[in-house]
Amino acid sequence: MPEALDKDADVIASRFNRIARRYDLVNDVVSGGQARGWRKATVAAVAPTPGMKVLDLAGGTGTSAGPLAEKGAKVTVCDISAGMLQVGRNRYPQIEFVEGDALSLPFEPASFQVATISFGLRNVRDPAAALRELARVVEPGGRLVITEFSHPRRAALRVAYQPYLRYVLPSVAGVITGDRDTYEYFAESIKQWPNQRELVELMTEAGWHDARYRDLSGGIVALHEAMRPHDASAPAGLNEVGA
Repeated sequence: MPEALDKDADVIASRFNRIARRYDLVNDVVSGGQARGWRKATVAAVAPTPGMKVLDLAGGTGTSAGPLAEKGAKVTVCDISAGMLQVGRNRYPQIEFVEGDALSLPFEPASFQVATISFGLRNVRDPAAALRELARVVEPGGRLVITEFSHPRRAALRVAYQPYLRYVLPSVAGVITGDRDTYEYFAESIKQWPNQRELVELMTEAGWHDARYRDLSGGIVALHEAMRPHDASAPAGLNEVGA
């Protein structure tokens, strides 16, 4: 059984503070540019419209929030890392950036029409509790979009991907940021993260309806979507779609 990772909020915030200035650069480099396509898929899933109230959780540098705001959405970024938030504020002064913990969001119930979290849920100590907290701050009938590393479907891709995670990712990112340890943690957090169907089940148990997913880059990343029910007492159901 793999060793449990330390996901204490202060520890995670410290990790992201250290790499904040070069975080987006590393993502582009180590993904071979695919990170841009993943962001475009996330924006398409959110389908922002003028005035739409969107929460971008764990969106510190504003990279995912920027395209949403360009479409006219009223985006609020919430992140636990002050360093990431400062980078975001410098880049996007027109967007609201709020420091906060995913397990205790500093927002009133039903404050947003859509919530999104990209590559951040696996760093939360209690993902199920975070999903419930997201349901609290999204209005009835609102939506959730999660983009997160997942597990490749094809055996050949899995075989190639594992040494990439173990050796290439920490080595390259370590050179760019000077913090190999954080990227070794990231690699292990990806390996320990639930697969696509398991995350669907976790979302459903947290009260989200019509949870479904589609694979990006062969399952290296998966985009999950769900809806907050109009009637919170209604049975959640389960709708899995793998692509």
